[in-house]
Amino acid sequence: MNNQLSETFFEKYKQYPTATYFAPGRVNLIGEHIDYNGGLVMPCAITAGTWLLLAPNSDNVIRFSSVNFKEEETFPIQKKYSKTGKEWYNYPLGVFHELQQQGWDASGLDLLYFGNIPIGSGLSSSASIEVLTAYALNDYYNLGNDKLELVKLSKKVENEFIGVNSGIMDQFSIAFGEADKALVLNCDTLKYKVVDCDLGDHVLAIINTNKVRELSESKYNERVAECETALKALQQEIKINNLCELTADKFALHSHLIADETVLKRATHVIKENDRVHFAAKALNAGELEEFGRLMYASHQSLKDLYEVTGKELDAVVDFCKDYEHVSGARMTGAGFGGCAIALLKKGYEEDFAKQLTDYYVEQIGYPAAIYIHQIGDGVKKI
Repeated sequence: MNNQLSETFFEKYKQYPTATYFAPGRVNLIGEHIDYNGGLVMPCAITAGTWLLLAPNSDNVIRFSSVNFKEEETFPIQKKYSKTGKEWYNYPLGVFHELQQQGWDASGLDLLYFGNIPIGSGLSSSASIEVLTAYALNDYYNLGNDKLELVKLSKKVENEFIGVNSGIMDQFSIAFGEADKALVLNCDTLKYKVVDCDLGDHVLAIINTNKVRELSESKYNERVAECETALKALQQEIKINNLCELTADKFALHSHLIADETVLKRATHVIKENDRVHFAAKALNAGELEEFGRLMYASHQSLKDLYEVTGKELDAVVDFCKDYEHVSGARMTGAGFGGCAIALLKKGYEEDFAKQLTDYYVEQIGYPAAIYIHQIGDGVKKI
């Protein structure tokens, strides 16, 4: 692939690249809708991702091009930039902007991007581009930022330059991911630990429901507000800053403070899901994939019944997986209301799984899902 991309680079810029970098996409294995409640998430990097080839130019401009998108753009070197529409190159442009605000004097550069993360699949293609660009520029020009600083910079690009109010999990897992490892990340402190996640005779199947998520933002904000209501009720008796400071046992002693039944359901999911991340880490470290799969199913059921963020599309995928004997566990991943599910699938059954799930999903929903098979891969790196 590198040789082919190098030739494409030459065709566009009449020179060969002087460096190549890679950043993966990511999925969250378990721990959903608890990041904004100070809880634990368990993301991992996947083997699909984004490549960046670059070389300096003497024209005092930044040239962006992509194998995946027809839009190309050239920007003169200047002290600051602003978002220019919705084109893909705004993501790396934002990284240039933020690094220059730190005092970096940019120079002419030709850049070519290629990605095999399906766009709009919920696998963090935008965060992959951001972290990739930040890491590459930091390495190529020896700017001296560590990975965590690059993660925070990339999140700032997403929040302020692009204008999307997302958390830090995507950028963090893309930067710190390791092959056959998952990260247990505390979203409150940003402390994390690495847990073994050798899938052995399993692969990670990612199923994109292909549902457009029109209602996700309003429902997402609604869930955040409900959790804030639960926290305020509990703070009448106990000193906590986040719901996830409570274990399920301690929550049971104080749950009577939450009068609203819906708010109680939301808080119950959050606290039990946080506990599930602890149990999942133990299961993975012990190589107990069947137990991990059971926790995946329990997570999805909680997201369906208590948090009410799944919907018929995601439920159809997980219902199929429960009846397919070669799947050990499955759940929705991400915000819900559409987007993706993940399944722990036995190797050797990839084609059969894809065919049978496609037939079932079309029968239930009316259009096909998209199915991708991945391993757990490395984080951002120079190639």
